[in-house]
Amino acid sequence: MDNQNLPLFLSVLAIVISVLAFAKKQSPAQPAPSGSDTRSLRLQAYERLVLLTERIALPNLISRLAQPGISALEMKVALLENIKQEFDYNSTQQIYVSDVAWDSLRNLKEQNLSMIHQVSASLPPNAGGSELNKRLLELLMQQPGAPLHEIVSKTLNQEAKTLMA
Repeated sequence: MDNQNLPLFLSVLAIVISVLAFAKKQSPAQPAPSGSDTRSLRLQAYERLVLLTERIALPNLISRLAQPGISALEMKVALLENIKQEFDYNSTQQIYVSDVAWDSLRNLKEQNLSMIHQVSASLPPNAGGSELNKRLLELLMQQPGAPLHEIVSKTLNQEAKTLMA
């Protein structure tokens, strides 16, 4: 190849590479998920949300986070932060589940946050974390019917079973 044709050759090569790169960028990277792939994703979402329900259920949360000697304020902060983090971490799963399922989870989160605020506000300033935990569990036991976390878990399980049928 002589020196006169080299710039022309490089220009054509650059154009071909650009066209190929553009065409590759315009084509979908992955095909749309098939029906069974979508079902699998939805079932995994329900599984994760059942786990979330268990992780933010107050009895489970209290047993996991309780530490001897911490103040009620420290326990309150730990409970609130943990609920918010768990919920935020799993928030993307809402695109795979029904509005009813997601709303029930959001209601569970809000109820738990509200209960923690309510009970902690009723405690004396020098109360310990164990007193907060005790009062939260007592309040849960006084509620009529099944605890909300059990109702949410049943809702998620029923929807998942319907999806598997």
